[in-house]
Amino acid sequence: MNTLYKIALSLIIIGALNWGMIGIFDVNLVSLIFGTDTFMTNLVYALVGISGLISCGILMQPLDEYSRQRIVRENR
Repeated sequence: MNTLYKIALSLIIIGALNWGMIGIFDVNLVSLIFGTDTFMTNLVYALVGISGLISCGILMQPLDEYSRQRIVRENR
Protein backbone atom coordinates (compact mmCIF):
# COMPACT_ATOMS: atom_id res chain seq x y z
CA MET A 1 0.00 0.00 0.00
CA ASN A 2 1.58 3.26 -1.02
CA THR A 3 1.75 6.46 1.00
CA LEU A 4 -1.22 8.15 -0.69
CA TYR A 5 -3.53 5.27 0.22
CA LYS A 6 -2.25 5.28 3.82
CA ILE A 7 -2.95 9.01 4.17
CA ALA A 8 -6.38 8.59 2.57
CA LEU A 9 -7.22 5.67 4.85
CA SER A 10 -6.15 7.70 7.91
CA LEU A 11 -8.46 10.56 6.91
CA ILE A 12 -11.32 8.14 6.28
CA ILE A 13 -10.85 6.67 9.76
CA ILE A 14 -10.91 10.17 11.26
CA GLY A 15 -14.11 10.91 9.33
CA ALA A 16 -15.70 7.63 10.43
CA LEU A 17 -14.85 8.30 14.07
CA ASN A 18 -16.33 11.78 13.77
CA TRP A 19 -19.56 10.36 12.30
CA GLY A 20 -19.65 7.78 15.06
CA MET A 21 -19.38 10.51 17.67
CA ILE A 22 -22.15 12.46 15.95
CA GLY A 23 -24.41 9.41 15.90
CA ILE A 24 -23.73 8.18 19.43
CA PHE A 25 -22.98 11.32 21.44
CA ASP A 26 -24.39 14.08 19.18
CA VAL A 27 -20.95 15.75 19.23
CA ASN A 28 -19.24 16.96 16.06
CA LEU A 29 -15.56 16.96 16.97
CA VAL A 30 -14.46 18.73 13.77
CA SER A 31 -16.82 21.62 14.45
CA LEU A 32 -15.75 21.76 18.08
CA ILE A 33 -12.08 22.04 17.11
CA PHE A 34 -12.32 24.35 14.08
CA GLY A 35 -15.68 26.08 14.57
CA THR A 36 -18.95 25.76 12.71
CA ASP A 37 -18.83 26.42 8.95
CA THR A 38 -15.26 27.78 8.90
CA PHE A 39 -12.71 27.31 6.16
CA MET A 40 -10.81 24.70 8.20
CA THR A 41 -13.97 22.69 8.92
CA ASN A 42 -14.89 22.67 5.24
CA LEU A 43 -11.31 21.74 4.34
CA VAL A 44 -11.37 18.74 6.70
CA TYR A 45 -14.69 17.58 5.25
CA ALA A 46 -13.39 18.03 1.70
CA LEU A 47 -10.20 16.09 2.45
CA VAL A 48 -12.18 13.23 3.97
CA GLY A 49 -14.44 13.16 0.90
CA ILE A 50 -11.50 13.20 -1.51
CA SER A 51 -9.88 10.45 0.54
CA GLY A 52 -13.00 8.36 0.08
CA LEU A 53 -12.74 8.75 -3.69
CA ILE A 54 -9.04 7.86 -3.66
CA SER A 55 -9.73 4.79 -1.55
CA CYS A 56 -12.17 3.43 -4.12
CA GLY A 57 -9.04 2.28 -5.94
CA ILE A 58 -8.18 0.01 -3.02
CA LEU A 59 -11.33 -2.01 -3.73
CA MET A 60 -10.01 -2.87 -7.17
CA GLN A 61 -6.71 -4.28 -5.88
CA PRO A 62 -6.19 -7.80 -4.55
CA LEU A 63 -5.89 -7.65 -0.76
CA ASP A 64 -3.71 -10.67 -0.10
CA GLU A 65 -0.68 -12.36 -1.63
CA TYR A 66 -2.65 -15.47 -2.61
CA SER A 67 -5.02 -13.42 -4.78
CA ARG A 68 -2.09 -11.67 -6.45
CA GLN A 69 -0.39 -14.98 -7.28
CA ARG A 70 -3.65 -16.44 -8.62
CA ILE A 71 -4.19 -13.42 -10.88
CA VAL A 72 -0.62 -13.67 -12.19
CA ARG A 73 -1.09 -17.40 -12.97
CA GLU A 74 -4.40 -16.75 -14.75
CA ASN A 75 -2.83 -14.07 -16.94
CA ARG A 76 -0.08 -16.36 -18.23
